[in-house]
Amino acid sequence: MTELPALSGKVALVTGASRGIGYGVAEALVARGDRVCITGRGEDALKEAVDRLGADRVIGVAGKAHDLEHQAAAVERTMEAFGRIDFLVNNAGTNPVFGPIADLDLDVARKVFETNVVSALGFAQRTWHAWQKENGGAIVNIASVAGLSASPFIGAYGISKAAMINLTQQLAHEYAPRVRVNAIAPAVVKTKFAQALYEGREDEAAAAYPLARLGVPSDIGGTAAFLTSQQSDWITGQTLVVDGGIFLNAGVG
Repeated sequence: MTELPALSGKVALVTGASRGIGYGVAEALVARGDRVCITGRGEDALKEAVDRLGADRVIGVAGKAHDLEHQAAAVERTMEAFGRIDFLVNNAGTNPVFGPIADLDLDVARKVFETNVVSALGFAQRTWHAWQKENGGAIVNIASVAGLSASPFIGAYGISKAAMINLTQQLAHEYAPRVRVNAIAPAVVKTKFAQALYEGREDEAAAAYPLARLGVPSDIGGTAAFLTSQQSDWITGQTLVVDGGIFLNAGVG
C-alpha cells in the first residue's frame, strides 16, 4: 500500500463497502486523508477490505443494512473510534430479482425497499443525531440511472432508486443549512453486483456508451469525494448522473 496523505480531520461512514462501488468510495476518501468506517454483511470480506484500505484509518462493522441494531452499532462504533461522522455515503443495496414487475413477489419488493431506501433513511437519521445536526457535514446517496427512467426487468430496483432520489431531496431540504445531501446515479459499473448486466458481453455492452466503456468503482469514488468536499459547498439536493454518456442514447434499455 502506498504512503497515505496526512489526516484530513474528517470522518466518513460508508455502507456496503467491502467491495464494488462502496469500496471505491472508501478508497477515494482514505486517499485524501479521511478516516472511514465501512459496513458489509460478511465479516471476512469486511476484514479484508479494512486491511487493504489500512487498518490504522479504517474500521469495519459487519451487519445487514436494514437491521436497526446494525445501524446503531455502526454509528456508535464510528463515534467511539473517531469521535465524529462528517460524511455518510449510503451505498448498501440489493437487487434480488430479474423480471417483469407484473409478476413481482411483494415480499421481495419489500426487501428491496427495506435495504435500498429505508436503511438509507435510518443511517441518515442516526448520523444526524449523533453528529451532523450540531456540526454539519454531507450525505451522498448512491442511486442509479435505473431510478430516472423505466428499466426493464429490474423494475423493483429502479423504483427503489427513484425513491432514493426523492429521499435525497427531502433530506436536503430538511437538513439544510447544516448538512448537504446529494445523490449519484451511476449507469452500469463493473462490480459483482452488476455482473449479470454485462458478463460475457462486456464489449457489446460498452459499445452502447459514448465514452466506450463501462464504469469502474473509482469513477463513483471520485464523484463521492467531490460531493463531500469544499468544492461542492453550494450543491445540495442534486442527483449527479455518472453514466459514460449512456443517456445521450435515450436510456440503458
